[in-house]
Amino acid sequence: MLAQILSGQMSPEGVVALLVALILGISVHEFSHALAATWLGDTLPRRQGRLTLAPTAHLDVMGSLMFLIGGFGWGKPVQYNPYALRAGPRSGPALVALAGPISNIILATIFAVPTRILILTASGSFSAPGLIILVSLLDGIVYYNLILGFFNLIPVFPLDGFSILLGILPPELAYQYERTRPWGILILLALLFFGGSLLGPVLYEPVALLHHVLTGL
Repeated sequence: MLAQILSGQMSPEGVVALLVALILGISVHEFSHALAATWLGDTLPRRQGRLTLAPTAHLDVMGSLMFLIGGFGWGKPVQYNPYALRAGPRSGPALVALAGPISNIILATIFAVPTRILILTASGSFSAPGLIILVSLLDGIVYYNLILGFFNLIPVFPLDGFSILLGILPPELAYQYERTRPWGILILLALLFFGGSLLGPVLYEPVALLHHVLTGL
């Protein structure tokens, strides 16, 4: 990612869209985890100052740098007590985890509205440089938030999909799946660097389809 920026392969509006999407997307994502845990009865996220949309509460310096360098990073994980959740220690964490990706998809949908309106109403003036830049900026925010949302649904620790799957599997299978937790980072890195053919159907294809539905692009 950083190499693309420095080499000029990514347009200035693309860089801005990436930065805005990451800051906004990660902040909303982590806030949604905190909000879900709070709604389910745990007061820990509020006490730790995570029930806010302020980026400073949610961005992790190293995680943000990794996003720019390798295209993979993280925000500050929201801490909560699974035994304090009204939904229980199995379903509760699954609901808290689901809130993050859902929030990114909702955010992408919100930004897709002005994107689609500008495209539909621009007609002959669509070639205006300022309008093209604005559409590109908004569209980039839509796309990167969809990537954040769907990527986090992959059922590999430490992604949200891991907790979601644990919450819906029968207890016996959940126990067996829990045993993959220590290998999660290695599995995830292998997917990122060597699993392009696997990521296509579970990440890039769904993102491309929903992106087209939302924006028409």
